Amino acid sequence: QVTLVESGGGTVQAGGSLGLSCATPIRAFGDTLAWFRRVPGKEREFLASTNWSGNKTYFADSVKDRFAISQTRAKTTVFLQMNNLKPEDTALYFCALSPGVVEGGTDIGYKYWGRGTQVTVSS
Repeated sequence: QVTLVESGGGTVQAGGSLGLSCATPIRAFGDTLAWFRRVPGKEREFLASTNWSGNKTYFADSVKDRFAISQTRAKTTVFLQMNNLKPEDTALYFCALSPGVVEGGTDIGYKYWGRGTQVTVSS
């Protein structure tokens, strides 16, 4: 069973920054790790993803100018750096892992999901 654990959530004022981490003990060549968020009453939203090597990333249009995704050299921790946060960014943020390549902003193919970390942006 693959476990993903998110951390780094909290409360921040609008315009501020926050960095999230997704730790997973198991990565494998060719996999894809992504960040999503969900607001109660709304559908899950794709935010960003990175492939195994880190040379291919995807971002949702809503965050591409404000969020960045990176990973450690060992690839066991993936970061989501969020800048210029807005109140509408308030959500539960979680990461997901696909054993294979997933291209684009889809949630299809992700087999393992974390429980999430709450981000609240105050106005």
